[in-house]
Amino acid sequence: MSNLTHQDAEGRVRMVDVGDKTVTRRTATASARIEMSPEAFIAVRDGQGPKGNACRTAELAGIMGAKKTSDLIPLCHPLPITKAEVTIEPVAGETAFAITATVRTDGKTGVEMEALTACSVAALTLYDMAKALDKGMRITTIQLEQKQGGKSGDWQREGTT
Repeated sequence: MSNLTHQDAEGRVRMVDVGDKTVTRRTATASARIEMSPEAFIAVRDGQGPKGNACRTAELAGIMGAKKTSDLIPLCHPLPITKAEVTIEPVAGETAFAITATVRTDGKTGVEMEALTACSVAALTLYDMAKALDKGMRITTIQLEQKQGGKSGDWQREGTT
């Protein structure tokens, strides 16, 4: 257990001390996907869902989620986010939407969890906004796409550009 940064040698949970780390620019991009029925997809795509424009509402909710990550994930540090951008686009040839979130900070720890949280909250908001049309929607493939900065350097998911 000693290799896990959020546990001590006895397995007690702790928040990692980032006090001695250098402040650097850190960016992370994550993605998610939500699949739905053709009826729900058309309504959401056209901004005509039962609760209004679901995509624009979900994009805003994702940004709000990024800002609240440390309130939701117990061992995340509160970070001064300098950028949070969430986009939701239809997937060509499918009844699905691709959600992308990019978060940036100038800080001592990364924003991967903030980007992942932004995607998760955006997807959940889309579900909430369209559930009257399709309760069988599927939220899938929430994943980190890339990160930049920090001690461990840059990382990018294989197969992405």
